[in-house]
Amino acid sequence: MGKVAAAIKVMPNSPDIDLDDLQERLEATLPEGAKINGVEREDVAFGLVALVPTVIVPDGAGGTEAVEDAFTEVDGVESVDVQNVGRI
Repeated sequence: MGKVAAAIKVMPNSPDIDLDDLQERLEATLPEGAKINGVEREDVAFGLVALVPTVIVPDGAGGTEAVEDAFTEVDGVESVDVQNVGRI
């Protein structure tokens, strides 16, 4: 079974969110077999900054869905959007 790399844009619900803390909480919620391989920060507007982690997941049923669901449940997350997906 191969692996998939996905860039997932995580939008915080406020510009006042501590992004380092949010990143740690995202990493803590990853499903088994998934890992974060780097995180970029993207300026959005009015002081709001999105986190864009690159997540490596096994190429199986569901793809990035389990990671998206886990990220959505993290306190302080407004939205989760897959930006790019590719096999590695």
